[in-house]
Amino acid sequence: MRDWWREVSGLVLPVACAGCGRPRTELCARCGTALHGAPPRRVRPSPRPPGLPAVHAAAPYENAVRAVLLAHKERGVLGLAAPLGRALAASVRAGTGQPGAAGPLLLVPVPSARSATAARGHDPVRRIARAAAGELRRTGTPARVLPVLRQTRAVADQSGLGARRRRANLDGALAAARGGERLLAHGRVVLVDDLLTTGSTLAEAARAVAEALGAGRESAGRGVCAAAVVSASPSAFEINRN
Repeated sequence: MRDWWREVSGLVLPVACAGCGRPRTELCARCGTALHGAPPRRVRPSPRPPGLPAVHAAAPYENAVRAVLLAHKERGVLGLAAPLGRALAASVRAGTGQPGAAGPLLLVPVPSARSATAARGHDPVRRIARAAAGELRRTGTPARVLPVLRQTRAVADQSGLGARRRRANLDGALAAARGGERLLAHGRVVLVDDLLTTGSTLAEAARAVAEALGAGRESAGRGVCAAAVVSASPSAFEINRN
């Protein structure tokens, strides 16, 4: 019901660009270019958490891009899922190349806490992942969203925590749902998030996937890759290398 009201209100109420405030458009061309106008790049947070797979992101988390992401995530501007999904799809392509014989790309979103989803009225990462999968299929890459990861215990709010405390906060907090291992085995796993900060969340997600597939903790990050819409550390952006 809340999503329905947001969709309708977006049609009848005045809109402004989420990035710069320009009237009569939800996302202007200039802010759209800031979001997905440049090739995604490999990002390496420092310090790098153990088990973090290769991660590509479309843009740094700053200025208009930051405003757009927060408008979707915290204010429920659901129409922004499409351009954010386009940016995420580009990050996925940069990290995977051609899927080849490995099967479809399985976009596995990192899960939000139930309380956060309830407070926001939507799951922003899953919504962006669905938009990204649609964009990938539209351009000829088989892809689907596989939301198999679950939080197995409560975790503290990550904001304000440093890299070491984030790792401790998330250690062992994620697991695949029952039966998820069968689904994960039929394609190439791409872990997806909207925002990369220290990399702790994606590293924990990689560990949970590796465990579901019967691999040890030391194998976390192998055989999977990760993609994010934006990176919170502009200095972590490096020339894209495979």
